[in-house]
Amino acid sequence: MDMDSDLSHSPPHRGTIRSFNGCWTCRLRRKKCDERRPVCDTCAALHITCHYDQEKPEWMDGGVRQEEMAERLKREVRETAHLRRGERAVHENRVSPPKPRDLATPNDGIESPRPQRGADCTLISKDARENIPFGRSDTVLLMFYLEHVLPFLFPFYRPSALQGGRAWVLEMMIGSPVVRQATLCQSSYFFSLAQGLSSCDAVWETVLTQTRNAFGVLRQALQVIDGSGVTEHIHGAVRIMASIMQVQRFEIAISSFNNCQAHLNAALALFKQLLDVPGVIELGESVSRFNAIIGLLGPSAWVLPSQCIQVPSAEQAAFRFSSTLLIFDDIIASTVLQEQPRLYEYHRNLLGGINGTEPPIDLEAAIGCQNWALLQISEISTLDAWKQQCKRDGSLNVMELVRRATAIKDLLEAHLTRLEAEPTVIREQNTGTLDAFMADFTQQSETLANLCPMVTRVWAHAALVYLFVVVSGWQPASADVRYHVSQIMELLTRQISPPSLLRTMVWPFCVAGCLAEPAQEVHLRGLVEALKPSSVFGTVHKALEIMENVWRKRDFGDVTSRDLATCFRSQGDLVLLV
Repeated sequence: MDMDSDLSHSPPHRGTIRSFNGCWTCRLRRKKCDERRPVCDTCAALHITCHYDQEKPEWMDGGVRQEEMAERLKREVRETAHLRRGERAVHENRVSPPKPRDLATPNDGIESPRPQRGADCTLISKDARENIPFGRSDTVLLMFYLEHVLPFLFPFYRPSALQGGRAWVLEMMIGSPVVRQATLCQSSYFFSLAQGLSSCDAVWETVLTQTRNAFGVLRQALQVIDGSGVTEHIHGAVRIMASIMQVQRFEIAISSFNNCQAHLNAALALFKQLLDVPGVIELGESVSRFNAIIGLLGPSAWVLPSQCIQVPSAEQAAFRFSSTLLIFDDIIASTVLQEQPRLYEYHRNLLGGINGTEPPIDLEAAIGCQNWALLQISEISTLDAWKQQCKRDGSLNVMELVRRATAIKDLLEAHLTRLEAEPTVIREQNTGTLDAFMADFTQQSETLANLCPMVTRVWAHAALVYLFVVVSGWQPASADVRYHVSQIMELLTRQISPPSLLRTMVWPFCVAGCLAEPAQEVHLRGLVEALKPSSVFGTVHKALEIMENVWRKRDFGDVTSRDLATCFRSQGDLVLLV
């Protein structure tokens, strides 16, 4: 396999082997595909996005969109060249300590021993609890993750202690090599920052080793599932999905966005395969299928059997938490790609519930934003995708566009009116440092719960700005846009504390910043600069970078064709502002 191949080469000769059943990336590049799912070896080796949809993508149109995608893949190949060079250097034992953004990825082509098909592989088996001895360093790192890293990355995630709390994470780390390795690489990085050793060569070598081991184990586990299918390894598939989501969040936190699309594709593929296993897909409604998978991941663990107290099993909790993050990431990605979210068909049931029942996915419990706000952002991105397709076809009906947008606007404003009528508690602000955020973590449970309505308001105001841009174009001087931008800044500045929570609202912050007035730029920069250390607030700094790029071009270029998706894509990769 030529790991340095480039899309800029001329089209292959007539005798080149092509794949007609492989991924769409290989078909577009006219390369042989080994048809591995969810990521083929060809794309993995090159660190490029592996598009593995069952249906033909809209961009495979034989025209302009196909050419644009080919150019995007060329750019991916060029931009990930440093990763391929880094792998060769690692194998030759001549690697230099990496910077955070240069860490390898789960699809980095690292070879792992290929398990025999049908073999009993403890990597993903349901009852894998092998007695792997833990060194003291591993124990310290695992506890550091539970006590500090997890609360920092997911401050709103505080499951009830009576439902087992975060014990499922510990159980998964102990019992699953896949989850354990994904956890260790994250904890090594954050632990080095807490110790003030971020510039130490030995520390970076350790982080690189932990990361490489995590991706090697992930790759091996995926090969097992590829060999025998998700049906035989439901528990293992959930562990892999949980690990992918953890690695995704880790890389994003340290400003590594090169592999967002690849990670997202892999997790989406596993999620869909789980809900499509025989005996589950026949249930029809996604909520029934989701609950069926939860049932298959049981039984729940018993606590004090004499009192019949049950808590979710580790895999049940992991599937619910990872699915929540995946749906959220998919919605945010759709605003960048101007495509309908790939899990859109599941949204109404999983986020809205059925016949007044509680939905199985609670975004507020994981990211602090109530379901309805993200549901409407999903509707807006779907509306934007419809509008773009109509424009390409020359069939855009403006009255229909306004009709659809009005329904979304009315619902958002109704919810906002309700939230704004609730009493607001202004709390004393704290420093934005990582150490301070960890120190007062235990005192913030009630405070964070009370903050969720205000966090949701931030998202709702940003959704309305997004809607105005989709319908009316780029008009930052509009009175409506100015109002909602000012409301977002007011909430972030005066009502939501500590300032470090800004990292959980990066998408709405970036939406507001892109359409902010020149006089507001200094204040927006100040919000970002207050967050220390910058190495763990990567998404916030990435958002500021996007905003600065928009500000520089405020009076230049074709403003009529500008939209938020164009701003988000200005950095080249899929930038997930999560």
